[in-house]
Amino acid sequence: METVDLMNNLKSLQFEQGVREEETPWLFLQSRSRGLMIQACAHAAFFCRLLWALRKMDGNTSVSMLPSEEEKENPYKKPSKRDLKVGIIGGGRLGKQLALVLLHRASIPAQSLHISTRRPETLSDLQKMGIQCFYHNCFLVEWANLVFLCCLPSQLPHICLEINTRIAKSCIVYSLVTAVPLPRLKQLLCHTTILRPQYQCAENYIDIWGSNEDIKSALQDPEIVQATSPYSTNGGITLNIKWLAAVFYAALNICTLWDIPYQQGLEVLNDLCLSVHPQTCGENKTNCPRFIVTDFVNQAFANTLNPSNVFPWFDLITVQLKETPFSQHLGKSVTLQEHLTVLYSASFGISLSQETGEEKEGEEEEEALDP
Repeated sequence: METVDLMNNLKSLQFEQGVREEETPWLFLQSRSRGLMIQACAHAAFFCRLLWALRKMDGNTSVSMLPSEEEKENPYKKPSKRDLKVGIIGGGRLGKQLALVLLHRASIPAQSLHISTRRPETLSDLQKMGIQCFYHNCFLVEWANLVFLCCLPSQLPHICLEINTRIAKSCIVYSLVTAVPLPRLKQLLCHTTILRPQYQCAENYIDIWGSNEDIKSALQDPEIVQATSPYSTNGGITLNIKWLAAVFYAALNICTLWDIPYQQGLEVLNDLCLSVHPQTCGENKTNCPRFIVTDFVNQAFANTLNPSNVFPWFDLITVQLKETPFSQHLGKSVTLQEHLTVLYSASFGISLSQETGEEKEGEEEEEALDP
């Protein structure tokens, strides 16, 4: 049954009616807050879709980051053994909205989503969808491959003290906690496999974020999806592009974890991320970008690699705090930016007049990351 917002178009019940005239200039903060939440959920969904696709690849099956008809028809399908397991610590507004976005926009089955919160009884609607909700942070981090921190900054030190000895090296921690920078997260968690997107808000912007829709519904709007693209400045919120670099280094860490030789790991990323082309590519795809080893490590380190070698384990905190070969490549290559922009929108089922290629071509961390 379709729900109806009874407050819609009733001015006397709108948020703005309770605001005094001298407070009106601050109303933009409401839109900015919503925009930041949409951005955070969208980027988390893109990252999850990439990890989900990586875990599905076994050499025999062709996997895409693009939504399939099967996903659209049955978002509550049962997970397989290779599926990504996602945990969320914090069941407030952000944690709840993130869970819905991952369920409906990132192909994460409900059984592969767990939420740890002090009040699981308030999430009965999510539990009815098949998402397990409980209060056991240690169990959550031991079970999950990817953990989102959606708690209050004041709660973070206690949570980190509780879980920092339970986090596996391969577990990715994705922090959406405001005002806690990466060095502090590293100190609290004793962990380096951490992602934390950083956003910059413009003073003057056109509000495109809306007000009444939930986040998963907003991410069906092509204008909003395109505004959340990593290279977009629409909507007045921009993403630090080093987050995108960290996403790809995290993907290479998974290949390293599975002992995939570095050249094969690059081909996996090429197949997943560079098989969707802008219309400007035309029929001739020979000039389209392909990932090579020196996109991710410096030439000196690349020269030491044998065909059977895997990439080193990349410190994701270093990746986000310093310039790396890949962050420089992302900044310089316009064609790569165009391809990743098309891939990003396509992963949400939004077309940018793209065409998908019919054929797919087939200590140490610090040294490797020096530009």
